[in-house]
This record gives sequence, structure tokens and C-alpha cells, in this order.
Amino acid sequence: MRKLIYITLISFLWACSPEEIISPYPCLGGDCETFFEIDPLVSPGVYQDDNGYWHITHNDIQYFTIKGITSELHPDYMINGVPQIETIFDSDYWVWIDGLTFTVPLYSVLGFFTSGDYTNPIPVGNLTYTIQDMAINHPPLNIVGYSINPDVCLDCPYFETLIGTRSRYNTHPKQQIFFDNQMVGDTTKIFVKTIFNGDIEIEKEFKIIFE
Repeated sequence: MRKLIYITLISFLWACSPEEIISPYPCLGGDCETFFEIDPLVSPGVYQDDNGYWHITHNDIQYFTIKGITSELHPDYMINGVPQIETIFDSDYWVWIDGLTFTVPLYSVLGFFTSGDYTNPIPVGNLTYTIQDMAINHPPLNIVGYSINPDVCLDCPYFETLIGTRSRYNTHPKQQIFFDNQMVGDTTKIFVKTIFNGDIEIEKEFKIIFE
């Protein structure tokens, strides 16, 4: 009889333990959310049209800014008070060869690749380059602030961690985006991905017309 009581008690405790170890949802308030905008203080007059494109006028400075606010994390997902949040910025717009610009969805952190082996040729005017040629001869600059240089391992499994620019451990991410007057008349896409606690991902996209 005593053995039966012990077995019953152990079974009861085991049945209750899963609920006790369930972790709280990562974000306070029950939902992980983000809000991003093009900073109107840096780009006065910026607006979004009925087709979803943002119009930015060049005002004699070489950048505009995308800023955001993310949900606060539950204290269980903070280390020494630091939230485990990462926001990644990328675009399909590259500056290359003394100001020549082009748009092509090559290295986006959101998965916009031309091919899995990164060797597709890229037409630029009357020239055709492979991605390797670009990296070795003329490191292209992505307008969010990173470049592909000869030291970058294009075939390495960690390559994705080398692309894009990152704002980590804060709930108010901000990124300056290169904007030269030679870009006026072009269009681009800016991609923003926020990762909460390395698990929950929220993606945003800005379609932009330079004026």
C-alpha cells in the first residue's frame, strides 16, 4: 500500500512539472511587434504613395535614416538587463566602380539570392561580371553600409552572417542609408528583419523612389 502511494505521488508530480517549466512568451504584452519609418527629421517631405512606394527627396546630405521601435522583451529573455534582440538591414542597391550604381537582389538577408552558388553573371552596362569578379576587382558597397571585399568567403556556410548591417541588443534600432545625388531617379528596396531571442522573426520592406 505504501509503495502504491509513493508511485501515485511521483506520477502526480511528474504530470505537473511540464506546466511549471513552460517559459513565458518572449515579448511583453503577448505579441512581438515592430514599427519602422523613414525619419522625417532627416528627410523632410518623405511620404508614401497609394502604391506603397516611399518618395525621398535628396536634400544635399549623403544619407537618410530608417528608425524603429520593437516590443520589449520579458525579463527572462534579457541577460544582465540587455534584451536579446537583433535587427538586420539590407537592400538590393549597390554602388560600384566610381559611383556606378545598379540594383540586383543578390545578398539580401531575407533570402533574395540569384542562385545558390553565388556565381550568376551580372550585366553592368556593356560588361558582364560574376560575383567573384566584383569581390576581387571592385568591392561593391550596399547602401545600408556593408561591402563585399576580396577577403569575404562567398562559399562559406557562415556567409549569411557577413551580409547586412546589424543593430543588436536594443529596442530602438536605427540605420543610416547612403543616398547620393546620382541616385536620383532610381528605385530600391530596403529590407528589415528583427529577431527576438533568436527565435521570433518579423520582416519589413520599404520600396523607395529617390527624387
